Amino acid sequence: MNRIGRSAWFRAWTPWLGVACFALPAHAQTAGGRNPFEALDQFSSSVQALSARIAPSVVQVSVTRYAPQGDDSDGRTGIVFGREQVVGSGVIIDPDGYIVTNAHVVADARRIQVALIAQPAKDNGDPDQAISSALSQPFAPSKEAVLVGVSKELDLALIKIQAVGLPALSFADYTKLRQGQVVFAFGSRRGLGNSVSMGVVSSVARQPDPDSPFIYIQTDAPINPGDSGGPLVNTAGEIVGLDTFILTQSGGSEGIGFAIPSNLVQIVAGQLRRHGHVHRQLIGVGVQTITPILAAAIHLPRSSGVMISDVAAESPAGKAGVKLNDTVLALDGKPVENLPMFMTTLLTHHSGDPVKLQLLRGGETLNLDIAAVEETHASDRLADLIDPETSQIPQLGIVGLTIDDGTESLFPTLRGKYGVIVAARSTTSMGVATGLQVGDVIHEINGSVVSSVDELRSTIGKMKPGDPVALFIERDGKLLYLAFEMD
Repeated sequence: MNRIGRSAWFRAWTPWLGVACFALPAHAQTAGGRNPFEALDQFSSSVQALSARIAPSVVQVSVTRYAPQGDDSDGRTGIVFGREQVVGSGVIIDPDGYIVTNAHVVADARRIQVALIAQPAKDNGDPDQAISSALSQPFAPSKEAVLVGVSKELDLALIKIQAVGLPALSFADYTKLRQGQVVFAFGSRRGLGNSVSMGVVSSVARQPDPDSPFIYIQTDAPINPGDSGGPLVNTAGEIVGLDTFILTQSGGSEGIGFAIPSNLVQIVAGQLRRHGHVHRQLIGVGVQTITPILAAAIHLPRSSGVMISDVAAESPAGKAGVKLNDTVLALDGKPVENLPMFMTTLLTHHSGDPVKLQLLRGGETLNLDIAAVEETHASDRLADLIDPETSQIPQLGIVGLTIDDGTESLFPTLRGKYGVIVAARSTTSMGVATGLQVGDVIHEINGSVVSSVDELRSTIGKMKPGDPVALFIERDGKLLYLAFEMD
């Protein structure tokens, strides 16, 4: 051993754990009158306190769906389908049970269940308390969740459970995020709920490819499968991003993880809560990234930035005078240097106000006001047709509308021009876990044609707990069955 000598150390064993603990030399503990590791102890205590505060706001999301089950005997894939359970994560953003996660976590969900993490008990000095609490987490009861809204394009989804007074996290200001900032990733990596890892912000903005309108936060905080939808938080306990994907050759974390920035998550979650989908302002243009080669080939005045690559003739932009190959300098007074800036600014544009577009055409700078139009969704118009007294089907937890001459015109591409369309989730009951989503059209129940809301409600009302139910539905142009048992 070194010159400190064996006598300066003592060894204590915790027999049942088999852990060896070592005490510091007396002179090291008191050098300069202070413990030289005091700063580390304080940092460790701060991380512990932060983890204890954040953990109850992070949930495990379990999704039941049907998917291909691998190769068959002939080596062909995509033939055998079976039920599978996918585990992801989510974060509570409202005390009334609203939880944000990734769209790919809840994709094709027949059933969504959420496992809450119990609030940490007050430390009573029991050394086994933390261990007992951690071991009990996997056995905590789950709550049924419904899908409030989803944006597949942005890979974000909002789900809700019946609860009040939940510990919700607030969003950080993404513009204040800096490279090297310490962050923590919370989630259910590999299905192991209530996991946390620490790292730094590797980059405040990464773009998967030059023509992608989205940017991500890059972090080296270990993120693994199952963490999708979990929060990336700062030292203040605020959400700076939503863990979404990793770059890996091994299938596990290699220190290259990506999270959707907090500002985008906050904006989209708000719209999903209000509308069930994202409302965008449309001006009728296509945009793409300017590269030095492209600029040289078509003689653009700038070798970087964003250019107009498409203009619809009768669109608001076309009528305002926007032309092909115009370079975008600013949108609503904010400089536009890349596609994500263009997309984010347009996404946050206030409905009803003109879009102010500054363009560079040749050597001339142009300022145009464009009367944007709001993207329309058939489900928005369904809200005007809902009768709270007659449209609710409490047993299914939905508000339905009969497909008739009035509603059929809103969905001209329906393959079946009959049935009941799910116009909204019911606020009075979460209903049985059916897997129904807003916009689904129920054509049949247990093989019998559904012709009206009254007929569907009557049929469901006659069923007893445990009775099997198979709804034949149409979703996004595809026909499928949703099977479940009545509660």
